[in-house]
Amino acid sequence: MSATCPQGHPSVSTDYCDTCGAPIADAGAATPAPASATLPSLLPTPAAAGVACPNCQAGNVSGALFCEACGYDFTTGAMPRGSSAPSSSATPGAPAPDAGAGPGPIAPAVPLEWVAEVWVDPDWYAVQDQADQPCPSPGLPTTVPLTVRSLLVGRVSRSRNIHPEIDCGTDSAISRRQAQLTTDGTRWFVEDLQSSNGTYVGPASDPLPTVALVPGQRRELAEDDRVYVGAWTRIVVRRATEDERAAGA
Repeated sequence: MSATCPQGHPSVSTDYCDTCGAPIADAGAATPAPASATLPSLLPTPAAAGVACPNCQAGNVSGALFCEACGYDFTTGAMPRGSSAPSSSATPGAPAPDAGAGPGPIAPAVPLEWVAEVWVDPDWYAVQDQADQPCPSPGLPTTVPLTVRSLLVGRVSRSRNIHPEIDCGTDSAISRRQAQLTTDGTRWFVEDLQSSNGTYVGPASDPLPTVALVPGQRRELAEDDRVYVGAWTRIVVRRATEDERAAGA
């Protein structure tokens, strides 16, 4: 038996549409799919008026790259490694995950060619309204190897199972799910995930940025760009040195 969602898509699932993710509980009794019906796509396509995440069923704006609630990647059908894996209903026909396998990288791995440096930036702190938390003393950056194509920037939340690859937990002005760093193999992009205080990008040679990124829109990072988040955090994506590549080999 199958059902038909309010948008007219045939669906094997009778609770949420396999094609667009829309709830179909109120669409009426399940009806057999026409013989000529096209098999549902393995990857969801955002509907014109919005899209329901097939992993958590949260509503997202049309054209969103990631679900703002759980981080589901509408482009690849994968979850960021820092969040819980998608349910088996996210991709109809996909094999169920091995319950005993434990968490692991979901995004495709890439060679260690890039790293992210996480700095305390007193200049950024000076222009923020964060007087309730003192700025830590600047020191050497924390270096994070970028070995997957999609990385979450944020703060750990064990209750919500959020474990960012780039953990900025000492800066409480950063959202749990602040931003996403992604790469196509040669370029890096940053996208704000509807964070509380915004994500800012600007080159080192210019004044500090004052206009936050539009949530849900990817921004390509130039070689000289810096990403500013929270009360004092600055993130720099750069090529890994020979020693860093050798250490990660």
